[in-house]
Amino acid sequence: MMATFDLEEQEQLAELKTWWQQHGRRVSSLVLVVAIGFAAWQAWQWWQNQQAGKASAVYAGLQQAAGKNDLKQVKLLSGELIEKYAGTSYAGMGALIAARVEVDQRDNKSARAQLAWAAGHAKDEGLRALARLRLAVVLLDDKAFDEALAQLATTPPAPFTPRYADVRGDIYHAQGKTAEAAAAYDVALAAIDAQEKAADDSGRGSKRAAYRDLVQRKRNALNATVPPAAEAKS
Repeated sequence: MMATFDLEEQEQLAELKTWWQQHGRRVSSLVLVVAIGFAAWQAWQWWQNQQAGKASAVYAGLQQAAGKNDLKQVKLLSGELIEKYAGTSYAGMGALIAARVEVDQRDNKSARAQLAWAAGHAKDEGLRALARLRLAVVLLDDKAFDEALAQLATTPPAPFTPRYADVRGDIYHAQGKTAEAAAAYDVALAAIDAQEKAADDSGRGSKRAAYRDLVQRKRNALNATVPPAAEAKS
């Protein structure tokens, strides 16, 4: 019986040797590729964590500079985030903070550049939507009405729907387009009502009510009656 087992083992070893001679190089290559891929993934994760840590420190400095209204330092640190850490969320958030400080100090040109970058490159979809919204407001302030409307032409994430429609109403109103403004405000009001109906939060209800009241007052001031669907046709 032992001799039989030895013979079977020898045959299996011979088969394994033959198989290895035929496929061993391919298997070794696959193992090497997997090992290299895993090492590269680990290196990438390490680098990403390093970048995020460094970006976080720069962002903290930017927040401090913004709190002091130090425009020069705000621009410097925001530029560093965009130049060195564009792949992190901190770059987009930093651009939004920098734009706010620049608008406060009447540097709309720089604010527009910051917001345009964030609208196109921020890592988070919500940040990109917010950047487009704020850019539209700055463009409205600069009376660049067509450019402002272009920023709001895309469909935003649902939470931004009321604000996008509201700002469209402001732009149309500034252009003297009363019917279009009324229709936009109607869309904003309907979106606010839909969000209120679907909401399961208790802390933001009063804020939504105050915001709805503001939009309603703007709508009432137009003395125009336009169905909500009219905005889509305008």
